[in-house]
Amino acid sequence: MLAQHRTSVSLSLASFDLPVWSIVETEATLYQKDQERFHLLLTEPLVQDAVVLPGLAGVTSVASSLDAASPVEFTPATPRLLWLELSPYRVTMTMQGNGSFSYRHFWEQGVYGVSRYWLQTIAPLSDTLSHNQVRLRNFTRSLFLKRDALPQHLRVEYELWANQLHLGHYVMNVELHS
Repeated sequence: MLAQHRTSVSLSLASFDLPVWSIVETEATLYQKDQERFHLLLTEPLVQDAVVLPGLAGVTSVASSLDAASPVEFTPATPRLLWLELSPYRVTMTMQGNGSFSYRHFWEQGVYGVSRYWLQTIAPLSDTLSHNQVRLRNFTRSLFLKRDALPQHLRVEYELWANQLHLGHYVMNVELHS
């Protein structure tokens, strides 16, 4: 049973202990796989401007000739696609499609999951692309999916870890509007 529905979505990510906060509001397609499993596919709106901030690692390579207050105009070659596989028991979120950065998170309540990030870089001394993977662990503190027939709200609260180093406590909320 594969049913398809268009819906507007608000996706937010915030940290409890770091200055991280982001909201994406866009249209999405919700696919119903069976009674408890859904796929949510959304396209992140294109970023039109990026402000170069002093002291951020990696930003200087993007705009090395610009001063700290100058905006950098850029448009990704392809849109960033977010694909969420939802159930009351586990969530997988994959971001793909912009060519230089991708990630996949796996969350299940009370379980250490895996968060993988893929970075595409040009190898030094050659023009070939290399794909570097960063693998982190996440511990899912809580996973809540509110729904009637279709999902209405998803909340995932998790911790991110690199070996024994705690990288923060986060919450992701996804609101699906009819």
